[in-house]
Amino acid sequence: MSVAITGLGVGLPERVVSNDELSRFFDTSDQWIRTRTGIEKRRVCVNETLLDLSLIATNQALENSKTKPSELDLIICATMQGDTISPSLACMVQKKIGAKCPAFDVNAACSGFIYALDIAKNYILGSGYKKVLIVCADMMSRHVDWTKRDTSVLFGDAASACIVEPGNSLSYINLTSMGCDEFIHHKVAGGNCPFRENHPGEKLVLNGQEVYKFAIGAASDEIDKGLKKLKISAADIDYFVLHQANKRIIDTISETLKLSADKFPINIQNYGNTSSASLLLLLHEMREEGKLKKGDKLFLAAFGGGLSSAAALIEWQ
Repeated sequence: MSVAITGLGVGLPERVVSNDELSRFFDTSDQWIRTRTGIEKRRVCVNETLLDLSLIATNQALENSKTKPSELDLIICATMQGDTISPSLACMVQKKIGAKCPAFDVNAACSGFIYALDIAKNYILGSGYKKVLIVCADMMSRHVDWTKRDTSVLFGDAASACIVEPGNSLSYINLTSMGCDEFIHHKVAGGNCPFRENHPGEKLVLNGQEVYKFAIGAASDEIDKGLKKLKISAADIDYFVLHQANKRIIDTISETLKLSADKFPINIQNYGNTSSASLLLLLHEMREEGKLKKGDKLFLAAFGGGLSSAAALIEWQ
C-alpha cells in the first residue's frame, strides 16, 4: 500500500497582470518576457490574503474528495511564508475550516508540494492517518523587488491543495537538498535588538543564469534517477509534470529526453512561477481539461530555493 491523491483544488487572485502592463513599470516588453520565460500574464493579490487563496483551494479539494474537515488527520502547508510568521498558515487553515487535527508549515520553496507529499505518505504509512490535507500557497508578489525587472516579471500568486489518502498511486518519491544561498535567497529584516547591528532585510535576490542551470541539471538528474530506480524508460511516462519556472527549462529537458513536447504540459503562460503551488495547479488544470485518464503515469519533478529538488511518480486514479 502507498498513497493516492483523491481531491484537488485551486485558489487564484482576481487581478490579472499582463506583460504589456509590466512594460509601464520596466524597460521591457511582452515579446522580451515571453521569449525568455514563456510567461504572458500572472495573478497578483490585491485584496486577497494568502489565507483567502488557501481556503478557496482547500474547500475545493475537500468537496472534490467528499471529505469533511472533521475527518482530516493532518494539515501540511507548503509555503515560503504565510500571512504571519506565527501562527502558521496551516494552523489558520485548520481554524477557518473547523478541523481538529495537527497542522504545520514546511518550506522547501518551489519543491514544497513533493516534500509535503512525502511527509503525508510517511504519516499515513507510519501512523495510520487516513486523510491528509496538503495546501501549497505562496504570495510571491510580496517577496520580489518591484523596482527590478529580473524577478518581478517571473512570479505570480496562487494556492493549490489536495487530499492524500491510503492508496496505490505513488510508486516513487525522492527529495534532494544542496544548501546554497549564492544563487537565490531572501533575507528577513533583523528587528530592532539594541545589542547588535540590525539590517532592514531585502527582497528576493536571484541569479537567473545560475538558477537556470541548476534547474535544468536538477530536473534532469531527478528524472534520470527515478527512471533508473523504477527500471522504466522515459517513453513509459504519459506526462512529465514539471515545476513551471521557465518554459525554456521545460523545452530543454524534453529535447534532452528526445520526447514530444506534448508529454510536457505547461501553464506558465497564464500564471508565471507560482512556487510551491505550481505542480498541483497544473494537475488541476489537466484534470479539468480532460487530459488525465485513470492509469496515466505522471512523473513529477520540482526544483527551487534551498537549493532543493524533488521527484515523484504517481499513477493517476
